[in-house]
Amino acid sequence: MSVSAMILAGGEGPALSVLTSLRSETALPFGGKYRVIDFSLSNCVNSGIFDVAVLTQYRPRSLNEHIGVGRPWDLDRSTGGVRLLQPYQSTRGEHGAWQEGTADALRFNLDVGRGSEDVLILAGDHIYKMDYQPMLRFHHERGADVTLAVRSVPGFEAYRFGMVTTDPDGRVLEFVEKPRRTSSTQASMGVYVFRREVLVDCLTVGTAKKARDLGQDVIPALVRTAKIHAYPFQGYWADAGTVQAYYEANIALLAETPALDLYDPDWPIYTRSEERPAVLLGAEAHVQGNLLCDGCRIEGTVLRSIISPGVYVAPGATVRDSIVMTDAVIEAGAEVDRAILDKRVHVEAGAKMGWGTDNAPNRKRPDRLNTGITLAGKDAVIPANHTLGRNVVVYPKVTAKDYPGPEIPSGETVGG
Repeated sequence: MSVSAMILAGGEGPALSVLTSLRSETALPFGGKYRVIDFSLSNCVNSGIFDVAVLTQYRPRSLNEHIGVGRPWDLDRSTGGVRLLQPYQSTRGEHGAWQEGTADALRFNLDVGRGSEDVLILAGDHIYKMDYQPMLRFHHERGADVTLAVRSVPGFEAYRFGMVTTDPDGRVLEFVEKPRRTSSTQASMGVYVFRREVLVDCLTVGTAKKARDLGQDVIPALVRTAKIHAYPFQGYWADAGTVQAYYEANIALLAETPALDLYDPDWPIYTRSEERPAVLLGAEAHVQGNLLCDGCRIEGTVLRSIISPGVYVAPGATVRDSIVMTDAVIEAGAEVDRAILDKRVHVEAGAKMGWGTDNAPNRKRPDRLNTGITLAGKDAVIPANHTLGRNVVVYPKVTAKDYPGPEIPSGETVGG
């Protein structure tokens, strides 16, 4: 059986706040040295699938630079390999003027991989390890038009997913995208296998031409006309599409036996690695329960945190329960607690982030930032001796002059 893969990588990820202000959700760093897109790409090549198209849209530059010609994933090939497909304005009458959703992204690129029998469609913003070959066999054994991967989720999280109801044989009876209430516990993982002709028809024939979203429009309509089966997946899978989910998925890597094993030699996660020297721990450094990446220099205290390449923690500085991205600097006497610092954030001497016991939700987006995590966007500055409470958002490229004063109460926002 021949198969090509299409990775949907154009999402904005608004629930991730300033972390996706300047990049797509799929390009978001994860686990210190990786990007979220690395998991879908690595799953493909580890599954023996080397014809991969990545469909981009929202702020694609960071993603494009990361993937390049696909060399880290052995996808720099003359036949197949990886192709980065940018959105475009179509000719009048061909499609809509501009692609507006996942179905549009697929419709605009149906000519890609046209020689394959099946099309594997993947959400590029999920964190998991999965061999797609058993799912492909399952698809063929049942003679399915479409097969979608599902896994159980708690009822209180159902509103975040496409929820699936099946009969005893696993045939899909109902698919509801992000319902407020449901009795189903099976969530779609955003992993689909389509027979190519079924995919073409469901996007181009009749009223299907108007469908814009795969989960909202296409799959619910297909349930009534096509043979769709659910493939149960038991392994680790995380949709890190909110600040809390992203934070938890990262910090879970620090467990004594993490559910996501990044050290498995039989299923490596590939990425574009930078040439950095080894980790340097200073004479007075105190580190415990961390994930430390190449090129970081620790002179102070770092506890239960993810420290990315090139991060510097000065003597007397303290970082606790935090995610610190590439080339961030925490100067002497600074304290960072339960925070996410994006690339090149500069926490100046004596500054405090995530300070105090007040857990007031962020006033601008209380639904998205209410669990005590403080965020600082790319290239932001936390000025010397300033104090930031919890659930505070600092926008990218904010400087000292953007602060209204030396104390930013919990729930406030700087910049934007």
